[in-house]
Amino acid sequence: MPNTIVRNYSRQAFDTLIRHGFHPVLARVYSARGIEEPRQLEIDWSRLIPFAHLKNATVMARFLAEAIALRKRLLIVADYDSDGATACAVGIRALRKFGAQVDYLVPNRFEYGYGLTPEIVRVAAASAHRPDILITVDNGIASVEGIAEANRLGMQVLVTDHHLPGDTLPEAVVIVNPNQPGCDFPSKHLSGVGVLFYVMLALRAELRAKGVFASPQQEPNLGSLLDLVALGTVADVVKLDDNNRLLVQQGLKRIRKGNGCAGINALINVARRDFRQTSTYELGFMIGPRLNAAGRLDDMSLGIECLITDDPTRAAQLALQLDTFNRKRQEIESGMRDSALHMLENIFSGSSGLQDSATLRSSDMPQGTGLSQSNDSAREAPNAYALTLFDPGWHQGVIGILASRIKDKFHRPVIAFALGGQDELKGSGRSIPGFHLRDALDRVSKRYAGLLLKFGGHSAAAGLTIRTCDFEKFCHAFEQTARELLGPADLRRVIETDGDLDESEITLELAEHLMRQAWGQGFPQPAFRSRFHVEDQRVVGQKHLKLKLRKTRTETGNGQPEKSAFLYDAILFLHDAPLPGVIDAVYRLQVNDFKGDASLQFVLEYWSEATMM
Repeated sequence: MPNTIVRNYSRQAFDTLIRHGFHPVLARVYSARGIEEPRQLEIDWSRLIPFAHLKNATVMARFLAEAIALRKRLLIVADYDSDGATACAVGIRALRKFGAQVDYLVPNRFEYGYGLTPEIVRVAAASAHRPDILITVDNGIASVEGIAEANRLGMQVLVTDHHLPGDTLPEAVVIVNPNQPGCDFPSKHLSGVGVLFYVMLALRAELRAKGVFASPQQEPNLGSLLDLVALGTVADVVKLDDNNRLLVQQGLKRIRKGNGCAGINALINVARRDFRQTSTYELGFMIGPRLNAAGRLDDMSLGIECLITDDPTRAAQLALQLDTFNRKRQEIESGMRDSALHMLENIFSGSSGLQDSATLRSSDMPQGTGLSQSNDSAREAPNAYALTLFDPGWHQGVIGILASRIKDKFHRPVIAFALGGQDELKGSGRSIPGFHLRDALDRVSKRYAGLLLKFGGHSAAAGLTIRTCDFEKFCHAFEQTARELLGPADLRRVIETDGDLDESEITLELAEHLMRQAWGQGFPQPAFRSRFHVEDQRVVGQKHLKLKLRKTRTETGNGQPEKSAFLYDAILFLHDAPLPGVIDAVYRLQVNDFKGDASLQFVLEYWSEATMM
């Protein structure tokens, strides 16, 4: 049963924010997220951590400035997700503005896998744009063999990455990564696109110092790239610390003013959203998935082309193709979820309490292909500490999403496998709080030498490759590691809220303020818990529940809750069964902008039938 708790907050920080004029609800919300003074919420460009603090950013800038002056050929080697695609687009756009000869190459995940592998290095060497210098974005820190191959072939490699390094660093010319040894950059949570953006800031400063620009007016405006930085940062689900929030807020500001690049504008349009109302939700759940779909099902070059074109017509055409890929991805994902749930749906049955509004139900999805689930302990009802899943019919590009969905439903670390190369399985994992997935895989690799052919990632997500014949062995090893690193309390989902709201606090103005803020990983969107009378309910869109709610004020002497005078609109997504008459609900405030008429709406995330005392 999920446990619902109210977030703790610093009373000192709360009082400080109140003294500076913050509304009590906002003071409570922000202080619970580590905001101790108003300046932490400022998005002035001057508050960005200087690039000089990022190890080797200046060194790489000098190298690139010289390479541009010598007309050397540069090739960006990107990753096939949204972070890698936006990083590549930032690199292409900025370097071309700086006069560089630059092109890009993004590995097809089904042919070459992740990162700068020896195979992709040889592809680069044989390309028409025979590069002198390779620049990795959102990858490279683990590409020891690939960079060795590039060195052998006479190509120099610059690594820009944010993933955690392994025991051995590759022999690149320069590495920029806030998580590499010896880097004291205050924010360890830069995304891949954030790292590359910092390098471009350093490069502009280097070119300025060399007198490349005749006047300040001729300097490229790198602020124009912040929409891409915001998209990649949010889509990669990195922690939104003060520095990342500043980058995201600046990017959102550009998009809302209509100054986003043609590709982002086209993706917003194809998602049927209003660019003026763009928030981190649109970036993470509407635009990001459409961009990712290209890399999951086909070739991320399609997504990168959408982001680097300045032609609105071409951008619109590419966005439509990405939308088509996304719809196909959704169909594939539904079938995979169905096959996984047929095996797992009875393992954790019997739970009660708050119901997840996005609960996966096999009746909602087409028939799947079945599930191979060889972790014996996972069959033992709720005693499994981790879930390791495999089906030979699963799509390699969608297993990461599947792992995320199953993780959300069962609150366990999950790794889903699909067939990879010859006699290999490709795995993608997602984790829960308290279980650092990349470190856990590192522990497995050291305890069972040779079991993992390769792996990488960070605390919440990781990828790996194993031999098909080692699946059973890996299931056992991963479960054993999970039991060592997790306790029973870690396996119980905890729903954090920001408490109840008084009727006087529930306003459209509050919802509008919350919508403008950058919420995400490490800085969660506010959610509140209240008791409601369900006055009216009807199904909309064949799968969502539209509600009219009245807030409960007090308990009367006969144990019956008293109804509020105010009636609130609410929606419960992916749920079409009637709710009981009185519910306890966790909800978010949303601005519902219908034909230019803004109104307040609750979005229910969890609910349970209210228990009368």
